[in-house]
Amino acid sequence: MVLAQLGGSISRALAQMSNATVVDEKVLSDCLNEITRALLQADVRFQMVRDMQANIRRAVSLETHAAGTDKRRVIQKAVFTELCNMLDPGKPPFVPKKGKQCVVMFVGLQGSGKTTTCTKYAHYHQPKGFKPGLVCADTFRAGAFDQLKQNASKAKVPFYGSYTESDPVKIAVEGVERFRKENCDLIIVDTSGRHKQEAALFEEMRQVSEATKPDLVIFVMDSSIGQAAFDQAQAFRQSVSVGAVIVTKMDGHAKGGGALSAVAATRSPVIFIGTGEHLGEFEVFDVKQFVKRLLGLGDLPGFIDKIQEVVPADQQPDLVKRLTEGNFTLRLMYEQFQNLLKMGSIGQIFSMLPGFSSELMPKGHEKEGQAKIKRYMTMMDSMTNAELDSSNPKLMNGSRVTRVARGSGRTVRDVLDMLEEYKRLAKVWGKIKLPKNLDPRNTNVQEIVKSLPPQMLKHIGGMGGLQSLVKQLGSK
Repeated sequence: MVLAQLGGSISRALAQMSNATVVDEKVLSDCLNEITRALLQADVRFQMVRDMQANIRRAVSLETHAAGTDKRRVIQKAVFTELCNMLDPGKPPFVPKKGKQCVVMFVGLQGSGKTTTCTKYAHYHQPKGFKPGLVCADTFRAGAFDQLKQNASKAKVPFYGSYTESDPVKIAVEGVERFRKENCDLIIVDTSGRHKQEAALFEEMRQVSEATKPDLVIFVMDSSIGQAAFDQAQAFRQSVSVGAVIVTKMDGHAKGGGALSAVAATRSPVIFIGTGEHLGEFEVFDVKQFVKRLLGLGDLPGFIDKIQEVVPADQQPDLVKRLTEGNFTLRLMYEQFQNLLKMGSIGQIFSMLPGFSSELMPKGHEKEGQAKIKRYMTMMDSMTNAELDSSNPKLMNGSRVTRVARGSGRTVRDVLDMLEEYKRLAKVWGKIKLPKNLDPRNTNVQEIVKSLPPQMLKHIGGMGGLQSLVKQLGSK
């Protein structure tokens, strides 16, 4: 069961409880049993699930609540709190500081995506003003240095390694020293992994750690390893001082629950999750926002961050200006489709929006949704500037539609479908009124979202409107 399915199962259990006429002990038990079953199928450890169930019962204590208490809300809050507690070790992670040199050492089993994650970590910090350097101290796996060299070159991050030196400790020390002299303030050391836990692996990690004295040791964990994650995380924690966890391959069909519950073994916070192969498919892990997405409650802060990543700062004022003018043109729709495709998986992005269940955009339909958006963009490529910049749908008469269809290699029906999607989105945007006093020169995307009415869902047609959007993009 993927984590998206886990969230869907828990959401259904809470929804069934909410639909019950009376919330009594039986309704609570049925809800908890469904949640327990979902967590166990996702490979969360039995002891943790059992403790979570007991904690929820204690928090709810239906019989002790005064008359008039919203029992549904109490139960939902208790479930949310316990899921957060499961993923939160209760201590903040180490945060590198610009201008202050620090060494970050990555550890994990072979195949966990450690080398790729090192590059993603460097790539994430680079635009924030850090000067990273990558050191390949993995002499066990053939091709490890070539992989790091290729990834680092793609990310434009300096790297260090050796084809001839077999001592990982010597390479690590030399690499760290070199980057210290080059004034790198984020020195990342990639260490060897093994297919399984071995004494040689842990001894090598210990020696590299003692020689480089890292400020932070990050344990990289493959989300597909299931319940074995707890024991593996514990073994790494006993060998080196693990200070943070990064969970990889969260985009696949991994069960995931075992890896997330292994936070308890390291007593260290998850700081990032890897959601794909590309450099940008790397998300800061926020416990509350992650659980909200898991339960279909959305993650607007994460969505805003995604927008800001793909809309350059110097373009944000122009975007504000055009949006505040209230003219939703085909060109504006085209640009937003471009941004959406840059932001990553459609299903992943939609899961950040309140009310979007992951089941509305299942894995099998994500590619279809992206393909439809690309078809729309191809048709718009065959339109004139006057057509793209007009907010008058009547401009696109029969002859123009036929011309666009021929130019894009699509049918007239396809073009009409694209125009209907434009009309629907224009109507949706027309219901969202932005303040006219926004200064485009000093306003960014964050402020746009802050300026939206608090009842945004209501303005765009409620939950049904949101669900309709996802279904239309994901339909064939």
